[in-house]
Amino acid sequence: MKRETFSSGLAVFFATLGSAVGLGNIWKFPYLTGQYGGGAFLAVYFLCILFVGLPVMLGEFYIGRKTRKNAVGALNQLKPGTSWKYIGIMGALSSYLIMFFYSCVAGWVYFYLFKAIKGDFAGITMAAAKTQFGEVIMGPLSPIVWQFIVMAVVASILAMGVKDGIEKITKTLMPLLFVLIIICDIRALTLPGAMEGINFLFQVDFSKLTAAAVLTALGLAFFKLSLGMGTMITYGSYFTQDNNLFGTATKVALSDTLVSLLAGIAIFPTVFSFGMEPSAGPGLLFMTIPLVFSQIPFGNVLLVAFFFLTSIAATTAMLSLVEVPLAYLNEERGVSRPKAAIINAVIIASIGILATLSVDKASLLGSYTFLGRGFFDWFDYISSNILLPVGGLLIAIFIGYIVKKEDIKREMSNNGKLNIDFVFNVYYFILRYVTPALLLIVFLNSIGIIKF
Repeated sequence: MKRETFSSGLAVFFATLGSAVGLGNIWKFPYLTGQYGGGAFLAVYFLCILFVGLPVMLGEFYIGRKTRKNAVGALNQLKPGTSWKYIGIMGALSSYLIMFFYSCVAGWVYFYLFKAIKGDFAGITMAAAKTQFGEVIMGPLSPIVWQFIVMAVVASILAMGVKDGIEKITKTLMPLLFVLIIICDIRALTLPGAMEGINFLFQVDFSKLTAAAVLTALGLAFFKLSLGMGTMITYGSYFTQDNNLFGTATKVALSDTLVSLLAGIAIFPTVFSFGMEPSAGPGLLFMTIPLVFSQIPFGNVLLVAFFFLTSIAATTAMLSLVEVPLAYLNEERGVSRPKAAIINAVIIASIGILATLSVDKASLLGSYTFLGRGFFDWFDYISSNILLPVGGLLIAIFIGYIVKKEDIKREMSNNGKLNIDFVFNVYYFILRYVTPALLLIVFLNSIGIIKF
């Protein structure tokens, strides 16, 4: 059978953007931007995108489209019989570990969307909001049920294939996500005191640009673009042959950042208008936002819209994560696509229960810890702090030092059809000498060997 690809450049863009946009866009990135100096942090972040994010993303695009294979098979084809294939295996393992806890949080989002549709947040108080959040995450049964619902949705979409599943869903949901965010933005900006939230998000304060802020920007530039986990290799293998890899990578990076900033515009003017604490972390998303929206006209409609767009971000990100091991099973092990989707959903949901039941010390498995971390935290730590930066570092080394420069340029120029001489030379220099050094610093800092 002929291998599926996306049908057009627009489909490539929306699918890849859907992979990059996730729950971190809705809260984490906007908050860190405000915390570390607003516009000053954004400037550093864009430099990190240039020196870390884009080089690795383009490297993964090259590997995927050049080979038209899954993450493991792609590395094995480029360098058969060598250990480089373990980059792909690390990517698949990272995808699993991330999904074990990510599916848990996505389940909370789905549950909150359901509760918003039912109108459960009408007239809610802070005490009631905290109680509801506690009930949602503690369960023990309800968060597991919603985690399974999330995985059933993801598996159903993936089982339909690349064009009928991933492409159709992302082409529909990503534009809808932008529309919903803008609606929430318009309402948030009309609230009294909204400019205080805008100032928090965009003020230029270079005094907050510490070494920790720069490292945070480096980590965000890498992790927010779904790098080092095999997703961009896998999606790259579905790209059309005439797709401009440089153009796609740039548009995805800019659009991903735009989504984050638009989410911040929706959240922080609202939070400051009602005198809430902007540093509440995940609690802001699940406790403060329902409380705030319940107190403004058409608040429940906006609340449904907000959690719907959050569920879109979660779902499209999970599609790309699960596609990594799914493509491996389908292509390397001969498992049919629908069966591979079901197998992966069952594995993730079953082991993910460990994360769901250990999210808090008072949870059913909360007392089972190793070196101070429970299952939820270990899944997050091993994937984010070890596998992803190491995977990204190895990708940079592989593309920069193992693959022939002429082969890379030929693929990225679409066999000479694109004039990319200057851009490619700059890219290749950064990939070889700058990106590996920065990723090594991020990795050593994340595991505590060096501290800033």
